[in-house]
Amino acid sequence: MASPPDRYDELEALRRQVAALTARVYELEKKAQPSGRPPLAGWEKSPDELIARGVDLFPPSEDDPADHPSATGNPDFGSNEPRWAAAQSGVPAPVSPAEFSLEKTIGQYWLNRVGIIATLIGVSYFLKYAFENNWIDPAGRILIGLFAGIGLILWSERFRKRGHAPFSYSLKTVGVGTLYLSLWAGFQIYELIPAAIAFVAMAVVTAGITILALAQNAELLASFALVGGFATPLLLSTGENHEVILFSYICLLDAAILVLAATKPWRRLLLGSFAGTVFLYTGWYSQYYSSDQRALTVLFVMLFAGIFAVIPVLTAYSRSTMVAGPSITLTVLLLANAAAFFMALFAMYQRETTVLAWYSLGFAVVYLGISAAFKERFLGKDTEFISLLHLAIAIAFVTISIPLKFNARWITIGWLIESAALLWISVSQRNRFLYYLAGGALGLGITRLLFFDRFQTETLVFNERFITYVIAIAVLAGIARLGKYESSRRESQLLRASFVVLNFLALVALTLEASDYFYRQMTLSMDSHAIYHQLLVARGFTYSAIWLVYGAALMAIGLWRRSAFVRWQSLLLIAVTIAKVFLYDVSQLGGSYRIVSFIALGAVLLAISYIYQRDWLKLPSRSSD
Repeated sequence: MASPPDRYDELEALRRQVAALTARVYELEKKAQPSGRPPLAGWEKSPDELIARGVDLFPPSEDDPADHPSATGNPDFGSNEPRWAAAQSGVPAPVSPAEFSLEKTIGQYWLNRVGIIATLIGVSYFLKYAFENNWIDPAGRILIGLFAGIGLILWSERFRKRGHAPFSYSLKTVGVGTLYLSLWAGFQIYELIPAAIAFVAMAVVTAGITILALAQNAELLASFALVGGFATPLLLSTGENHEVILFSYICLLDAAILVLAATKPWRRLLLGSFAGTVFLYTGWYSQYYSSDQRALTVLFVMLFAGIFAVIPVLTAYSRSTMVAGPSITLTVLLLANAAAFFMALFAMYQRETTVLAWYSLGFAVVYLGISAAFKERFLGKDTEFISLLHLAIAIAFVTISIPLKFNARWITIGWLIESAALLWISVSQRNRFLYYLAGGALGLGITRLLFFDRFQTETLVFNERFITYVIAIAVLAGIARLGKYESSRRESQLLRASFVVLNFLALVALTLEASDYFYRQMTLSMDSHAIYHQLLVARGFTYSAIWLVYGAALMAIGLWRRSAFVRWQSLLLIAVTIAKVFLYDVSQLGGSYRIVSFIALGAVLLAISYIYQRDWLKLPSRSSD
């Protein structure tokens, strides 16, 4: 048997042979792979490099485990089987991915950020010390800052070309920030640079970073340009009102960001641009706006809204560069743009609701036109969603315009008619999205009808309140009728709820009519206590009669339609009527009213009981258990 040193040399020779065979297999696999397909992970290293990194290319011996180098106690090897399997598959030996990931994050990102901050702090302290001791005059300080910023940007390109893009972008961040701050100091602190020159210089810096972002396909650089562009008016503010200059600059910046996001899949820049626009506009409005500027301000607000309104069109044109499917960013932008647009106008016209109502209707027409044009021109699920979103915004503006233009009952009627129109469109277009919008408008109308509207009625039935209730009931009936054929199983409960609300509104409407009728009669009979009391008793009897007759009608419908759901509503209403008759009518009603009330209730109950006893519905009998 060979001595241990000789045996180890033999193992090393075998390992080299296996490495050579592995390299040949790698070359053969590369030739066999389709063109353009990346090599397997780990094969970018040579077999010698894999061995040097601890990849065991020599399989363990099942007969003699001591044959394997790991049995020698060499700590560079560790477990055999995972490393051999990794070598067989072309992947380096797995060594705690979580540890390597955390280490890489700390080394590449955390230390990089802390290093940049530390460097900036150190340089700042040095410059502060130099400035305080007058080593450098103001002009020299500005020039140092400008040259340092340009130098950092140019120097960062060397790191990018060597494959260190994150570090390169970090240096660019420092360089761009130095340029902006130097120009700001030259204008604001030392007053060495005129405002116009400083503004143009900052615009040039923003444009330069934007060009770099496009050339290097770097969204991070584009975000630097975005922040710098919107920071420029703040850095160069003189405390004076320059509305035209400020808003013209913002429009140009928004348009540039829009074009940038349309050519590259960088939708998040649009959110930043929108946020910057709202921030600068709000700051200007809170300090400088006056009513004599309203016409000009409205014009710029419309320009801002128009820029962000065309986002879907541009993203559709550049669909190849965009993320497929509906975008959350796009949805948020469209909704936020419409809301911000209206709020800006509301702040200027809050005392002129009629003008605001016309604006709302105008917005609705515009958004309806965009929805129709977009749906006709572009196809696809994402564009269909965008078309419906524009339609929803249009409907929202119509809903807003109703309370702005009208008062009291007309608001409720407008919302109810709007829900009916949406319902009809949703059925004709087979669009469930509009179906839900119709439900929302209907909910607003019913809520206002029950809790906010106050009607003054002078006639029985033929009055504004009853007509409003009839419209609400008709819309609910339409939902229940159409939903019977169009709804899914999940929506069936909502349709049942609409039928319950329909019956509830009908009862409320009839009861209120009776109440108002007797109230008018009692008002005329205040001088006669006997007549007043008689009318009060008659009103209580009328309530019971209305509920009983309506319950009987529901039972008849439930029997005719063989609908247990309708019959259960009838039974519930009759139960409420029974409770009222026995608990209230007994003590309050007298004479003929009490007799008629109990006889009528008894007759209805016996008739219903007879129907159930005859088993006309063939209901299942109760189990004997």
